[in-house]
Amino acid sequence: QVQLVESGGGLVQAGGSLRLSCVASGSIFSINVMAWYRQAVGKQRELVAAVTNDGRTNYQHSVKGRFTISRDNIKKTVYLQMSSLEPEDTAVYYCNGDPPFLAWGQGTQVTVIS
Repeated sequence: QVQLVESGGGLVQAGGSLRLSCVASGSIFSINVMAWYRQAVGKQRELVAAVTNDGRTNYQHSVKGRFTISRDNIKKTVYLQMSSLEPEDTAVYYCNGDPPFLAWGQGTQVTVIS
């Protein structure tokens, strides 16, 4: 089964930017929708953004205009460019299909301080 490895998180001040990457161990060509999710402490995991194979995107309302999802099927990688970060964006970020069906990776921690 395809394994996912997320990276790119870190500690950033409010208003800052980060670019997350999710590298798959196998092909993602056949996965029509790839997505980024996040889980904050004490909260359920939620979908943040999704991208189809033909480049259509969908975003959670709270991140629209600030986050951009993209994918490179040849590099087997999904990206999440995050700008104008807010403390409320603090969470562990994961990628998976939409709906999620692959084993979850370890995620990457994003911490935004005010």
